Amino acid sequence: MQQHPIGNAGELQQQADSSHPVLTTQQGIPIADNQNSLTQGNRGPSLLEDFILREKITHFDHERIPERVVHARGSAAHGHFTLTESLQQYTTAKVLTEVGKQVPVFARFSTVAGGAGSVDTPRDVRGFAVKFYTEEGNWDLVGNNIPVFFIQDAMKFPDLVHAVKMEPDRAFPQAATAHDTFWDFISLMPESMHMVMWIMSDRTLPRSLRMMEGFGIHSFRLLSASGKSTFVKFHWRPQLGMQSTVWDEALKLQSADNDYHRRDLFDSIQCGAFPCWDLCVQLFDEEQAAMLPFDHLDPTKIIPEELIPLKRIGELVLDRWPDNFFAETEQVAFCPANVPPGIDFSNDPLLQGRLFSYLDTQLLRLGGPNFAQLPINAPQCPFANHQRDGHMQQAVPSGRVSYEPSSLQTDSPRASQASGFTHFAQATPEGSKARLRPESFADHYSQARMFYQSQSRVEQSHMASAMVFELSKVQTAHVREAMVSHLLVIDEDLGRRVAKGLGMQQLPRAAEPAMPVQDLDPSPATCIIDRMKPTLQGRCIAMLVDEGSGASTVTMFKQALQAQQARVMIIAPRVSGVTLDDGSILAVDAQLAGAPSAQFDAIVSLLAPSSAERLATQSCAQDWFRDAFAHLKAIAACPASNAILDASGIRPDSGFFATDDPAPFIEGAKTRFWSREPALRDLA
Repeated sequence: MQQHPIGNAGELQQQADSSHPVLTTQQGIPIADNQNSLTQGNRGPSLLEDFILREKITHFDHERIPERVVHARGSAAHGHFTLTESLQQYTTAKVLTEVGKQVPVFARFSTVAGGAGSVDTPRDVRGFAVKFYTEEGNWDLVGNNIPVFFIQDAMKFPDLVHAVKMEPDRAFPQAATAHDTFWDFISLMPESMHMVMWIMSDRTLPRSLRMMEGFGIHSFRLLSASGKSTFVKFHWRPQLGMQSTVWDEALKLQSADNDYHRRDLFDSIQCGAFPCWDLCVQLFDEEQAAMLPFDHLDPTKIIPEELIPLKRIGELVLDRWPDNFFAETEQVAFCPANVPPGIDFSNDPLLQGRLFSYLDTQLLRLGGPNFAQLPINAPQCPFANHQRDGHMQQAVPSGRVSYEPSSLQTDSPRASQASGFTHFAQATPEGSKARLRPESFADHYSQARMFYQSQSRVEQSHMASAMVFELSKVQTAHVREAMVSHLLVIDEDLGRRVAKGLGMQQLPRAAEPAMPVQDLDPSPATCIIDRMKPTLQGRCIAMLVDEGSGASTVTMFKQALQAQQARVMIIAPRVSGVTLDDGSILAVDAQLAGAPSAQFDAIVSLLAPSSAERLATQSCAQDWFRDAFAHLKAIAACPASNAILDASGIRPDSGFFATDDPAPFIEGAKTRFWSREPALRDLA
């Protein structure tokens, strides 16, 4: 295998040699390659002696205190994991072999780009990290709701985050990729094209944290009792199914409730509708890996489940909100290097860098090496070591021995070959130490094409429109042109649609791939809309009422919706309660002007004629219906509500339902009315 050019690295290197200052370390040592980590051979592990990588990531990890550099805004909950199918033939890890045993967990969800004070609902990747408190120590499965990543090598992670964060000379935009530095970086990194397709999809606009998938991203290893290795990829599947918002809805949610996802997670736990995910795995060996049309060690690639099916092995349930946000959600420290015996790492170069980076980050964020003693981070199994002193030491070790081996103290902890962690004894072919990437990593467009072409027409339109929106915010023309040149390689129609949306007078020349683009089989499992679960479980339905609303109809709808395990919110012009037509007082959950319909999955309007006529003159009522209509939601409207619909300029369609029988509305509310969308907004 030989090194291949990464992005425009060769061209950039020539420019640096001629007109740019030479890139150096902080000690002034010139850097020859800023694209690749030092590895043992083409596909070997990253080497600790790579002082350039260590300096670069160490400085990056220590850039901000005390907030996380990325994944700063997060929400979390306690729960438990129960194994339902043993992987004993593949691993010795008890958490994956002891069926029926409940293991305590703490799961944290987060946005990537924004700071801790940003909002919950921007277009962004979501972190999905789970800490298992196993009897063999903590296992941190640290991933995202996207199964791939932007870059192939950890060497580029600081550059990626610097590019996506708010621009340093102006400190905006916050929590957004729609700006020049991000797209400039991406346009020069063809390896990012697959991830770009995912972030421009509806996956980065989740309706709820409870309704998104999670992925471990990398290939890990499972080690059996005999030392046999099996590769594994971890997947979290929400039991409620996946659901996303539409772009305009996400924008309105930002203004309606900055804490929309956090509140949704909190409310679901408080009312006993505990969020649940299935843990699934893809298992494959070296021979199967060698037959794949891509390299599974490349973190910008997925293994479609149509090639290697998912096996369901367990269930995650979150059932307890943290007692203190700072002590738990903020101070929890994840690290992918935390694995119990029986789980090991692959040579994925991004994973190799993460194994170092996370620990280094926590040393700064949490004040020193004793952060593992914080209750949220401490193992819930017996543990003993010879680590002493240090900043914020909370334990009080006893005895005179703080080293090993020793003969002075019979209860001094010692290593155990029988039960201790062992790495897979991988035979490593001799290879020169070099900054290389294997040729198998050079296919940057095939899976991007596969992902785009696997989506439904609606989702493809959303992706193209997202590209137009993002690139329209880029002020530098050559960056926009460079991105369109990549899109033309991924899918010519996509490139043309985006170019048209940007108003380009002529198409740029398509980029030149480092390897021929493969036409891979579609992966329907990557879609969202076609896989939405037809249910109201976990959804929230708003019922608009006011003085004189029909008590029997309100009761009928509320009982029917609750029977479907939907959450019902009563909305009225005032929150002090309303008097129904039978004289009863109905408690109100939220004020109409303060509860935009973007916060709900469908709406019901049950108004008396006099109330509807009055509300028809109110902009908040008109917007309530207009937004629900624009966001393609089911609407049940009593005849009196027509006054508001007329004032709002809404013409009812198949997504509107009468209020004499809730059954048709219940079926309609299980989906969105996508046929409505083309008449409402221009899509690329």
